[in-house]
Amino acid sequence: MKLLKKLIAALVLLPGLALAAGGEFPLDRAPDHTKDLAALQNGARLFVNYCLSCHSASAMRYNKLQDIGLTEEQIKNNLLFTSDKVGSMMTIAMAPKDAKEWFGATPPDLSVIARAKASSAGSGPDWLYTYLRTYYKDDTRATGWNNLTFPNVGMPHVLWELQGVREAKFVEEKDPHDASKVVHKFAGFEQVTPGKMTALEYDKSVADLVSFMTWMAEPAQNTRKRLGVWVLLFLGVCIVLTWRLNASYWKDIK
Repeated sequence: MKLLKKLIAALVLLPGLALAAGGEFPLDRAPDHTKDLAALQNGARLFVNYCLSCHSASAMRYNKLQDIGLTEEQIKNNLLFTSDKVGSMMTIAMAPKDAKEWFGATPPDLSVIARAKASSAGSGPDWLYTYLRTYYKDDTRATGWNNLTFPNVGMPHVLWELQGVREAKFVEEKDPHDASKVVHKFAGFEQVTPGKMTALEYDKSVADLVSFMTWMAEPAQNTRKRLGVWVLLFLGVCIVLTWRLNASYWKDIK
């Protein structure tokens, strides 16, 4: 029993120890805009313009975007590439072989990325929201960029024009668990050149983009949650009726 308690305590403390020793970057809570049609439409625009050139979303059709309030005409005029049709899947023209040669790895399909990135550190949207906001300039990398959430990532900062160019500041501190070692600790960002958006505008746009990817991973999620509430209410009423009916049947039996 004592051994079991020690193991449980170690598992509870392990994430904190890993972070203190330079482990995973803490995730920010992603704003949930999945019920805001205007935000989802803006997220769809950002996704098509900045993500869909390298990443596909092969489980999603363009005409499904009508569910977030877009008309077929709006989809045709604003979100379709020349060779695509409204009923087409959201795929890309780049061949996987070429992508691997250019980037070192084939860019993943983003259809369910918002669900795939969920972990004990946070939800998938939390990971994406933090990831897209923690890029910094790093001349030692082939792309010129690095990321705090995904160190040494192969993907460049595709939204840099919106956010601007930032550098990450690090300080050296003694390892709290080993005085002979030194750890690098993140100490904030320094804005080198401004972007087209302010920091608040950029965070809002990233939240819209992440919300769209969250919706795309399960378009029926809001309907599922809404139906779930009605089902629980129905079951609750049935339980009350069953309880009173049972009491009525047995009230004269001692």
